[in-house]
Amino acid sequence: MGDFGFQTGEWRVRHRKLKHRLCGSDEWIEFGGTCRAFEVMGGEANVEDNHLDDPAGAYRAAAFRRRDPATGRWSIWWHDGRSGALDPPVTGGFEDGVGTFLAEDTLDGRPILVRFVWSQITPDSARWEQAFSPDGGATWEVNWVMRFERTA
Repeated sequence: MGDFGFQTGEWRVRHRKLKHRLCGSDEWIEFGGTCRAFEVMGGEANVEDNHLDDPAGAYRAAAFRRRDPATGRWSIWWHDGRSGALDPPVTGGFEDGVGTFLAEDTLDGRPILVRFVWSQITPDSARWEQAFSPDGGATWEVNWVMRFERTA
């Protein structure tokens, strides 16, 4: 089993997202969703299929993960079904049960860093968060948290 083997199966997901990012907002939107995840390629890759019941309109999204066998580092691509774009991959790995993944991206035309963190992983639950940094990683704003609870 690979690093993301813990996620294999069916999940209920509680989402908490900032309504506006990197503008000092403290208005959060909360909603539910589901996730089905499975390993491929003997645990060297992982697929996550999501249904998000966002109040602005339900949508589908997917994460595609691939471990580089030479370095052991993971690349994670997120595809939001509302657009045709595939986000730039975040890359990283797990240490002491916490997965940290980083990427350079843009938000509203300005450069940012993106960070994904997987933590609080148990057989029946996990926590994922996304944070953005407008200043090269000196400060971070957590803007999305997903809490996973296994359904079966």
